Amino acid sequence: MMNLGLLIIRLVVGLLFMGHGAQKLFGWFGGYGLKGTGGWLESIGVKPGVLAALVAGLAELIGGALFAAGVFTPVGAALIIITMLVAIITVHGKNGLWVTANGIEYNLVLIAIAVGVALIGPGAYVLF
Repeated sequence: MMNLGLLIIRLVVGLLFMGHGAQKLFGWFGGYGLKGTGGWLESIGVKPGVLAALVAGLAELIGGALFAAGVFTPVGAALIIITMLVAIITVHGKNGLWVTANGIEYNLVLIAIAVGVALIGPGAYVLF
């Protein structure tokens, strides 16, 4: 059952991260694409915005894919953790803890999941 639990955690978190990356990179799933995301990043002081959007989108897409597949799980987890730390520093940190105030609560949950899976491993159900 532990392996099934790890698979569910990896798939949900990894695929959602891939979706966030696709929003930034391609404008899929209601995202704004590189130009739109880059413009928003510049509006909050992150420059150059398009490059930052590209790096964030690739980190989310690749990190999510590795995490979901259970392949190079520590690398995928690290990309997820770094992305969430940057989100805390640039956006959520000033808003306190709770997600209802756009705080860091959800970012911390995702970091905890990524650290936990990286420490115990992806389980038996991996892509290869």
